[in-house]
Amino acid sequence: MLGIPTVMDRFIQQAMAQVMTPLFEPVFSPHSYGFRPGRRAHDAVEAAQGYIREGYTWVVDIDLEKFFDRVNHDMLMARVARVVKDKRVLKLIRRYLQSGVMVNGVVLETEEGTPQGGPLSPLLANIMLDDLDKELEKRGHRFARYADDCNIYVKTERAGQRVMNSVRQFLEKKLKLKVNEKKSAVARAGQRKFLGFSFFRRKGEVLIRIADRTLQRLREKLRQLTRRTRSGRLDGIIRQINVYLRGWMGYFRLADTPSVLVELDKWLRRRLRQLLWKRWKRGKTRWRELVSLGVPRDLAALGAIGHSPWHMAATPAVHTGLSNAFWHAQGLVTFTDYYHLLHVPRRTAGCGPACPVV
Repeated sequence: MLGIPTVMDRFIQQAMAQVMTPLFEPVFSPHSYGFRPGRRAHDAVEAAQGYIREGYTWVVDIDLEKFFDRVNHDMLMARVARVVKDKRVLKLIRRYLQSGVMVNGVVLETEEGTPQGGPLSPLLANIMLDDLDKELEKRGHRFARYADDCNIYVKTERAGQRVMNSVRQFLEKKLKLKVNEKKSAVARAGQRKFLGFSFFRRKGEVLIRIADRTLQRLREKLRQLTRRTRSGRLDGIIRQINVYLRGWMGYFRLADTPSVLVELDKWLRRRLRQLLWKRWKRGKTRWRELVSLGVPRDLAALGAIGHSPWHMAATPAVHTGLSNAFWHAQGLVTFTDYYHLLHVPRRTAGCGPACPVV
């Protein structure tokens, strides 16, 4: 559950986070990437790519069940007190942990967990899980952790099962946290997703791709934005799509699969064609609109008759009238446009200057 602080509490928590972060940063693991200054999810994905390239092709994918709701307050405060010695600060942190959440106007006490929504919660989460990082480092594992999402890379399935069992025991006995058995697994690295990405091999090189589930969620969102029964001006719909795609591509530009983006562009334009064709409603209107867009009269007649907007969106008449150039003129910016705009050539992770640029 979210525990959104008041303005004053948010101000105080932010001030505390800014003072405490420099104290904890030197002791945090270099394999932890979430909610830390100068680090981001892309760094974690590239680190994982480097491990796979080294031959650690099996992943122990650990997902913590309701991590933010199950953090033990006493254990967390003991770890904070290792670095923070001011008892007034410690008392204030505990009060924030116990401040509760409001559900339908009713305040519920929080006897465990760190309320999500406050500036201090990400730092507290990293403090709690730093013991896990240190334990994995002591064992010599290759791993990358982003918040409560931790992937450990090993060379064989048997080693992966052994690591899964031992890490599960450590989390449950030492940190009082529970592993989500449904979402955790030992598998080939290419069969699991990590922060929305996955991996594959091409000509011996380990490359990054967008995970299948991520693409499904993207299509679900675009279906909502382009549903053919929605109201609103076309330029407004395109503006909404552009805003969403800009943010989405800002994150997923790391993928090495531009061909997937080309297919998404085709699918999105077809969604928009069926929306506009459906809006024209009557056959005469469709014929007139297609002719005005430069479609020959005989061909426009074929594009004006039909019962399935999705089918008609792929016909030569509609495709000719509502061409790629038409959508570009309407201001639609495609996935490939954003990819070429945002994709910066990068050297493969863990390599020196002689590594190839991808």
